[in-house]
Amino acid sequence: MNKQLRKLGIILLLCSPLIALQAQEKKMIGQETPAQKEKRMAWWTHDRFGMFIHWGLYALPARHEWVKHNERLTNEQYQTYFDLFNPNQFDPKSWAKQAKAAGMKYAVLTTKHHEGFCLFDSRYTDYKATNTKAHRDLVREFVNAFRAEGIKVGFYYSLIDWHHPDFTIDGMHPQRVENGADSTYARLNKGRDMNKYRQYLRNQISELLTQYGKIDILWLDFSYPGKNGKGKDDWDAVNLLKMIRKLQPGIIVDNRLNLEEYEDGADFLTPEQVKVEELAQYRGKTWETCQTFSGSWGYYRDENSWKSTHQLLELLIGSVSKGGNLILNVGPTARGLFDYRAQSALGNIGDWMKGNSESIYGCTYAPESFEVPKNTMLTYNPTTQRLYVHLLEYNNRLQLPQYKGKIKYAQLLHDNSEVKFTTDGNNIILNLPEKQPDMEIPVVELVLN
Repeated sequence: MNKQLRKLGIILLLCSPLIALQAQEKKMIGQETPAQKEKRMAWWTHDRFGMFIHWGLYALPARHEWVKHNERLTNEQYQTYFDLFNPNQFDPKSWAKQAKAAGMKYAVLTTKHHEGFCLFDSRYTDYKATNTKAHRDLVREFVNAFRAEGIKVGFYYSLIDWHHPDFTIDGMHPQRVENGADSTYARLNKGRDMNKYRQYLRNQISELLTQYGKIDILWLDFSYPGKNGKGKDDWDAVNLLKMIRKLQPGIIVDNRLNLEEYEDGADFLTPEQVKVEELAQYRGKTWETCQTFSGSWGYYRDENSWKSTHQLLELLIGSVSKGGNLILNVGPTARGLFDYRAQSALGNIGDWMKGNSESIYGCTYAPESFEVPKNTMLTYNPTTQRLYVHLLEYNNRLQLPQYKGKIKYAQLLHDNSEVKFTTDGNNIILNLPEKQPDMEIPVVELVLN
């Protein structure tokens, strides 16, 4: 081999990991272009705010949606909740009106959670709402009610199923064995067939995407690959996603199928229950943070870790200020009502949104040329070129550092009342009312030059 060839070989050897990485980054399941994806998701990135609804049999024990897992309950023990499930005050029209009043633009319902119970009338199982005292397809009623209010609809569907006889027992299952050997799990799973479960999963998702009209979002939850776990191969995730896209070409799908190696293996990231400051790492990406009013997703009667209105608004504003969406969860009671604390929180958010929604819809993070003043959050609408200063702590004199020459006009957003400002060097000083307006978090709208 001559010197030039040896040199070329060394270069190829050194570059091969980079080439492989680039090839991996370009790995695609479909053929959608970035521009086509942006257009498909435009409504979602504009609307910013949605409602999650976690509801199932776990509303009866009322001590966390993972109660079956946490207390290692068998199907026989859990059957009590199926036998008694009777949400006789379920009124999805009321749910939809509360979501709309709170300013939520889309809603995602748990059609089936990890417990395996289906809120819809599936032909592939008897473990469904129509076979309980409810005698109703609760998913259909949800879809009809929310669509009537102009709210886009989404389905959550659990990839996990602790009730299905063919779903193999693993390290997450209620009947798991701590530090169990492979032979132990092999014995426990004798007679179970994941091939049959994969087909069941595929059949049910097909039902959901063909029996209820246009579905805007699909939340699949979740993968946990590794020893005694489950990942993309267990769900046949690539083919599952292909089917989903074929049945609902415009649908938006979350990132929990374990398809990270594919550029189009998901439409958005899903940081869960994280603090606002942690969301900065997702800047420039497409994401939605899922959060709860309290510490659990399903109805938890005795939980007292409920967030204040101020904290909830910080989550909403903070999500948009970092360039993402917020989906906020409600866990209805076993009778089908929103918990009174959730109703109060939704009402308070709605009161704020009536006057300040322009700082949320269509907004994102502020341009880097605008420094964030102390004790504030900034959102920015690139279409209208308006900058919004959210006052987390009120002070009637607010300094905007290095804002000289950037502002044409300032006003309080909720009532469009003028806010006078002066110049101090390169800084702008906003002269706000002495008394804080009757608003949990006042917002100043800046008309930019």
